Amino acid sequence: MNPIRKQFNSTSQFPFELVHKDRKHPQDELPDHFHDWYEIVYVYHGCGTFFIDHTFYEMNKGDLFLIPGNTIHRAFPDSYDPVTSSALFFVPLIMQPANLGEVYSSLGCFEHAKKLKSYKLVIAEQDRNMLEGLIEAIHQEEEQQQLGHRQAALLYLGQLLLCLNRGYTPDSVYKEDFNVGPIWMRQILQYIDSNPVNELSLAALSERASVSAAHFSRVFKQLTGMNVTDYVIAKRIVLAKELLLQSDDNISVIAEKSGFESLPHFHRMFKKATGITPAKYKKYSDRNSTEQMKFTEDKDKEANNKKPTA
Repeated sequence: MNPIRKQFNSTSQFPFELVHKDRKHPQDELPDHFHDWYEIVYVYHGCGTFFIDHTFYEMNKGDLFLIPGNTIHRAFPDSYDPVTSSALFFVPLIMQPANLGEVYSSLGCFEHAKKLKSYKLVIAEQDRNMLEGLIEAIHQEEEQQQLGHRQAALLYLGQLLLCLNRGYTPDSVYKEDFNVGPIWMRQILQYIDSNPVNELSLAALSERASVSAAHFSRVFKQLTGMNVTDYVIAKRIVLAKELLLQSDDNISVIAEKSGFESLPHFHRMFKKATGITPAKYKKYSDRNSTEQMKFTEDKDKEANNKKPTA
């Protein structure tokens, strides 16, 4: 697996980035990838397909996608009517709320999306101007660089997240777009997601789907942008990262629970995918510590020292 790691120009003080009104073309899109940063994608114009986690979504005007950290995703803009979108990236730690005596998480919309494994919102027309205005305000702060521009950007981001948390309940999240891909492919992706440690070879999966291995491989690559082996490894790496952060199990147990055949294989694949070792990743598992910011900076420095592979 030769993953692309998105290069963030982060600092330990302000891990935040906006890509503003970018016109997407198929040849310019990153291949399948995942990263620790949270991501919001809002579509202004155009159309295409978005593959997130294990689900295909149509991309159209007014669509918004919530992508939690460590979620496999890839956009497929239409060649004739390419998508124009803005993307906000940030480390969730910067949105940690003060204790104000009420139960509220600005990241609640991401938490709901991850729990439901459903990442698309369709923004109502009456809300689009407001949302686009907040994105534009963040862009202006970044462009003008006035005193307090970072604080202002976070305030606008917080307001945007508040609007999503208030106005878009879990029931409003799209489950999936059923006209993207054959049904057997959607069933296989669901199976892999639910059973990441099972036997997931091309032969086993194509037999389960009742199609030939060659046809399975061709359709899988066409729709997801990945070959089967790379996708399975990526899903297992995502699971391993969650276990490293959330459990006290040692590295060898986590390797086994994530579906890797041996500890050396796990170590090799994890470092290839993330740029660091599992032990180093586990070292920074306390997400409430100030070291989380340093961890993000260290990872970006390591990634920047490696030439990305296509």
